[in-house]
Amino acid sequence: MSILPFDDRDGVIWYNGEMVNWRDANFHVLSHALHYGSCVFEGQRAYGGEIFKLNQHSERLIKSGEILGMEVPYTAEELNAAADAVVKANGLVDAYVRPVAWRGAEMMGVATKGTQIHVAVAAWEWPSYFAEEPKQKGLRLEFAKWRRPAPDTAPTQSKAAGLYMIASLCKDAATENGFDDALMLDYRGQVAEATGANIFFLKDGELHTPTPDCFLDGITRQTAIELAEKRGIKVNVRKIMPEELGDFEQAFITGTAVEVTPLSQIGEYTFKVGDVCMNMVRDYDDLVNNRQV
Repeated sequence: MSILPFDDRDGVIWYNGEMVNWRDANFHVLSHALHYGSCVFEGQRAYGGEIFKLNQHSERLIKSGEILGMEVPYTAEELNAAADAVVKANGLVDAYVRPVAWRGAEMMGVATKGTQIHVAVAAWEWPSYFAEEPKQKGLRLEFAKWRRPAPDTAPTQSKAAGLYMIASLCKDAATENGFDDALMLDYRGQVAEATGANIFFLKDGELHTPTPDCFLDGITRQTAIELAEKRGIKVNVRKIMPEELGDFEQAFITGTAVEVTPLSQIGEYTFKVGDVCMNMVRDYDDLVNNRQV
């Protein structure tokens, strides 16, 4: 990612229905979202100027808001148009797009009544979440200290900003320990996901991926399942225990930011960056770039 700080860049951001100067897209320090986590967001990628599965992302932003009791004041069609307009206005072709909705500074306290819902969409160049060399060799993950919470203790089906606090803690610890990322278990001790991506494993020609009952069923995850099935690969969605990792031959993670990225290690377990992983990488790249799949 560029080393330029995100509050000091050229360009425009769509903010509550209007294009504003990038540096002017600010909110008050006493905004509810900053103090109480009342914020939802999306991550999208544009390839060749077209945002991949844009409408699904816009609909998920609205749904995430509903789960948090926030009525996003724009339709999916309006959010789609805003995202497209931001990419175009900033002269971008391949880009990362970030829609975000949050509660404002009208009230201060745990209660949310009386707060206004604000929405913004920004876009910037972001070629790859991970450096090319570790991606080619396969990422190295450690087991995270923190776990994904139970669905009756947190709004786990919302892409809520507050749920990413433990992901940040795990990611920072992993990089400090020389790893690329971390594998998070869930509240039951089952395999869940990486800090910002879903995970798949290969065994005997079949893929295995955790049941997304306490974390997001990612849009890229769903796409990867579709691509695997097109190749005739069976995908098993099930609970996976960490001690099973020694039985798997290959592994990869999926997400809008990471796309499809192979793994070479999780803790003491190692994996081959093999044909299935690389085919998934190529198939996804072909799909998002409108090449024949």
